[in-house]
Order: sequence, then C-alpha cells, then structure tokens
Amino acid sequence: MTATETLELTKKDFQSDQEVRWCPGCGDYAILSAVQATLPELGLPKEKFVVVSGIGCSSRFPYYMNTYGFHSIHGRAPAVATGLKMTRPDLQVWVVTGDGDALSIGGNHFIHMLRRNVGLKVMLFNNRIYGLTKGQYSPTSEIGKRTKSTPLGSLDAPFNPLSVALGTGATFVARSVDIFQPHLKSVLKRAAAHEGTAFIEILQNCNIFNDKAFSGVTDKAARSENALYVEDGKPLIYGKENRRGIRRGPAGLEVVELPEGADESEIIVWDEAVRSPSAAFELAQLQAPEFPVPLGVLRAVDRPVYEQQVIGQIREREEAKKDASLESLLNSGDTWEVS
Repeated sequence: MTATETLELTKKDFQSDQEVRWCPGCGDYAILSAVQATLPELGLPKEKFVVVSGIGCSSRFPYYMNTYGFHSIHGRAPAVATGLKMTRPDLQVWVVTGDGDALSIGGNHFIHMLRRNVGLKVMLFNNRIYGLTKGQYSPTSEIGKRTKSTPLGSLDAPFNPLSVALGTGATFVARSVDIFQPHLKSVLKRAAAHEGTAFIEILQNCNIFNDKAFSGVTDKAARSENALYVEDGKPLIYGKENRRGIRRGPAGLEVVELPEGADESEIIVWDEAVRSPSAAFELAQLQAPEFPVPLGVLRAVDRPVYEQQVIGQIREREEAKKDASLESLLNSGDTWEVS
C-alpha cells in the first residue's frame, strides 16, 4: 500500500468466523459490536491489533475478533500484554478483562500495569458478578448482595474500578455503558489515541445472574436523571432539560437545582487534564441515587510511556558499549576454569 492509498476496513473485516457463545441478551454482544465498529476507523491494518484476555465470560473476546489474540490465564492478561507491548511496541494491544479477573486474582498485575503507564488499551467489563462460574459475588458487588457464595448478603465493601485506577496514577481513566453505543465508541476512540495505559470501565449487564445491575443508569426513564456525561471544558450539568448541576459545597460535591435562568457560575467546569487526580477521584465516588453516575473521560494526562523508556535505556547502553557481547559479560568478574 502506497502513502497515497487509504486503508479501508469495515466492521465485517474484524468479525471472526467463530460462533459467539455468550448467553442471549448478554451485554458483551454490545461491547463486541462497538469495538468491531471502532477499530476500522483507526486507520491501522488488522495485523497491528492484538486482543489479550484473562479468564471469564468477557475473556472469550479474542475468539470473536479477526485480529491477533491471546486468551491467557486468570488475572494475568496485564502481564502477558505488557510483555507483548515491550517486544512489539508497534502493535496496538487491547486488554479485555472483567471485575473479577482484574480486581480479584489479577489485582496486583492490574495496578502495576496502570502505575507503569504501559501503552495498553484496557476494557474492564463490570457486571458486579461472577458470570462464568454461575453467579458468585465479585469485588464490585454491592454490600448486602445475595448470591450463591453470600446467601446472607455480602459484607465486603466493593471496589470502585475508577477509584482504583486513579489511585495508581493512571493517565487515562474513563467509563461508559455497554448499550450506550455512540458514547462507548467515542470513548474507545479516545482510548486508542492515548499514549500510555488507557483504562475504560464498561458497565455491562449480566441478564442471567445479575440482571438490571445498572438499571438506574440504563433504563430509558432513568438515564436523564442519573447519567452525568463528563466532557472536557463543559460544566457538570445533567437531568431533564439540564436542570441539575454539580458544584463544590462545604462538605464536598453536591447536587444543585438549576431553575430556568439560574446562575451557573458555581457549577464545576470539567478539566480532564489536571495533573492531580484528586478531582477525578472525587467525581468517581458519585453514585446513584444520591448523585448521578459519571460517564466519559475523567482523566487524560501525558506522562512518559513505559515501553518507550525501557527501549530508550537499552539503546543508550548499546550506544555506550558498542563492542559489548554476551561472551565478554559471561567472562567478566569472578570466573573459574573447570578441568
């Protein structure tokens, strides 16, 4: 392909020949559709994409993408993806994981991937349940959740995936919803363009074991009242006819009613590029029904990318010691001859 030719791919080009084997009605279908529709618009050949997953319902994702893929082991997708990105920085590597895979057995790998700022695109499907193993509570299940493993109700305080990511210093943190297709696609594009780790929490429905887990946001009648679309440079306004806003009060963030013609000067204007993650962390804590659920890009900042730094170190040493060899290294320092 010459420089003047345009790479033209379609959604169909990213659909594999494998039968999609999720439960009918699962939110994974919507996410798969959004990803398959978004990747052709990035201007890269299929051979430049790799999808790496761990274990869980979401982790069947690589089978359904007509790209390179790796179905790895439970919780270790970040480690596998990091190794791949270090050796092939030219590839765009997407990590697909779930709330159990990433935040339970994979928690350690997850936080260190984010703090290092490896150039990966991470989608965490959050359905607040273990679906593959038939309905046990997960690290994001709410307190009091009754499941097969918590018949009297869960006593564990749940993780907030956005807060975990922001606490590690992640450079790109966002949230969307499986069925909010235009919004999800726009967030995916932003993530693809970000250098460094781009983390997206995707609220996803498990209609078999945890149906309507996010109905307060997804139901059509509730969306306008409970979904806060966060956009850089725009005020945090939501609700029917945008008559509610978020301002900073004496005790923290609070909801304020905005009658027609009301002064909006107190409403927070969002800035996703603030160096400190504290404001994004505070926003990530908002939950329905007291507050709206923030959706969109909460943080997007630039920081040195891990694989570029490592490659730079290696090249610097190679340039400084052009005559270095493995043989000279093995024979340096204390050596012995065995006869």
